[in-house]
Amino acid sequence: MNPDIVKERQNATFNVEKLTNILDGSTEKTRRRREIESMVLNDPDFQEQDPNFLSRSERYDQAVRKSAQMILKLREFGISDPDEIYYYKNCVHPDRPEPLDLHLGMFLPTLLNQATPEQMDRFFTPAWNLQIIGTYAQTEMGHGTHLRGLETTATFDPATQEFVLNSPTISSIKWWPGGLGKTSNHAIVLAQLHTQGNCHGLHAFIVPIRDMDTHVPLPGIVVGDIGPKFGFSEVDNGFLKLENVRIPLDNMLMKYAKVEPDGTYVKPPSAKLTYGTMVFIRSMIVGQSALALAKSCTIAIRYSAVRHQSELKPGEPEPQILNFQTQQHKLFPVLATAYAFTFVGQYMKQTYNRISGDIHAGDYSGLPELHALSAGLKAFTTWAANGAIEVCRMSCGGHGYSRSSALPDIYVEFTPTCTYEGENTVMMLQTARYLLKSYSQARGGQQLQGSVSYLSRLQPQPVSAGVPPLNIQDLASLVQVYQLRAANLVELAATSIQQELQLRRSQEDAWNSSAIDLVRASDAHCHYVVVKLFADKLRQVEDPAVTSVLSTLALLYSLHGIASNSGDFLKAGLLSVPQALQVSAHIKELLIQLRPNAVALVDAFDLNDKRLNSVLGRYDGNVYEHLFEWARHSPLNASEVHESFHKYLKPLRSKL
Repeated sequence: MNPDIVKERQNATFNVEKLTNILDGSTEKTRRRREIESMVLNDPDFQEQDPNFLSRSERYDQAVRKSAQMILKLREFGISDPDEIYYYKNCVHPDRPEPLDLHLGMFLPTLLNQATPEQMDRFFTPAWNLQIIGTYAQTEMGHGTHLRGLETTATFDPATQEFVLNSPTISSIKWWPGGLGKTSNHAIVLAQLHTQGNCHGLHAFIVPIRDMDTHVPLPGIVVGDIGPKFGFSEVDNGFLKLENVRIPLDNMLMKYAKVEPDGTYVKPPSAKLTYGTMVFIRSMIVGQSALALAKSCTIAIRYSAVRHQSELKPGEPEPQILNFQTQQHKLFPVLATAYAFTFVGQYMKQTYNRISGDIHAGDYSGLPELHALSAGLKAFTTWAANGAIEVCRMSCGGHGYSRSSALPDIYVEFTPTCTYEGENTVMMLQTARYLLKSYSQARGGQQLQGSVSYLSRLQPQPVSAGVPPLNIQDLASLVQVYQLRAANLVELAATSIQQELQLRRSQEDAWNSSAIDLVRASDAHCHYVVVKLFADKLRQVEDPAVTSVLSTLALLYSLHGIASNSGDFLKAGLLSVPQALQVSAHIKELLIQLRPNAVALVDAFDLNDKRLNSVLGRYDGNVYEHLFEWARHSPLNASEVHESFHKYLKPLRSKL
């Protein structure tokens, strides 16, 4: 153990294990997670070559091998609980995307949510047993987040009781689905349903794309890999062109919407049910944002505890860089955000499960809020995490640039979340529609429920009303000021649209001309939800020492947010200039308070070294020895003299 890291852990003021239990959800969940991690990490079948030293084809091959082993092991050990499968998978592929992601995360859940009992018998069991390997083909080359613009067609032919699927244009070719390029033999295809001369919008269809024995593409199917990306080197993101592909009538997922044998269309109870899989994934992405931040700040904080550099005082030993206030100001807000997003991720998972249960019972009332909340929080958390990962990387100096740190890979694997399952700006605008509708209902006297209930209870404070009393050391006071800021920005967005309409602009033009205000309103709403959920979580914690350190994190998260968005609070009359100065001063005090617990707080995430896969973030802090060892494994070091010397450099001498 590095002596610096030992000392850091000795300085902790709370029990790390108790906090880990809170992050996992219970003592039993921590125990079971570690048991599953041990099963995977000690299994020789999952040993791998360092992907950093492999070609893309080799990385894909290795990932498929491990995924196949994973399925066999899950069957062998009888692991079927979704949380436990998630733990197991994240150890097999340490938080890296892999070829079966969409099969496990979208194909199977879509069947569960949208298939009839008969379709479950036909498709789910073979898919669970990996006879059917599926993907979710929604995005097209020319259309992504704007789902109504998707061009793929599914036209019902009553004479044969079949749908005929086509990609009518070059831009309608399905593009990006993971596992589509080489892995899958089936796809759930989102296509515009045409029957009896009418288009009824997007619906989901199960389409065989490869022969289940030979794996050769079926007639009318043009399919392949789209090539290297920014990251996702182990995933065969693919393209799919459909040329008069015929599938049976009952290959349309018909739990809600239906097409009768004569072509009659039966509407679903709610149009949003078609997008249930996306809502599920968006809810999951919130937790992924928390995990990406937990990994990043674990690496950066542990490294900052053992890295010594520069001088605080001439002639004295170089201090740990974690002792510099600027390093703390970079990293501790990221640490606070990781905790905040972890608790939001827990809430989103619980909310999704609760509302899904209501939907299965025939109650669709919670679906609009779930859609708005998952869209907004997906955007809010991924934007914040994307920037924070880069802060952590740069906080590690030159070594953060090396892939041995794991930070470059965390960044390139996480960044796509800002785009897939809904581009973030569009997601914020979808949340804004819900906020404005709720605001209008509140102004009409309706009592709102859920995350927007504050629009009923509170009216935004005009600047002329003066600054409300704000206690910057009281979390309840901070929750209220975030609430008021959100209400103020929602009203400003609504006012902007009304002003545009008074200029006789169309509703669409008024919306576009107010889009900046709408996104800010959604951002403020999501920020309020995160602060409130952090405060709510503190009331559930029983251990005083853990409560104390979490309270410090919650205050730092809230005050850092005020400092970063001070213009909103000042313009709304929610903050005075003297109060803004107090916020900045108190943030510095909170950095001092957190310093003794920084390493213990990242230890509480309980990220195993193999799963973290970072030389800089090692639990034992022995960075330099292992950095040298890692470098020596580079394929360029396989021989003392590379063949290029004899082929190209040495011949230069004879030409001089």
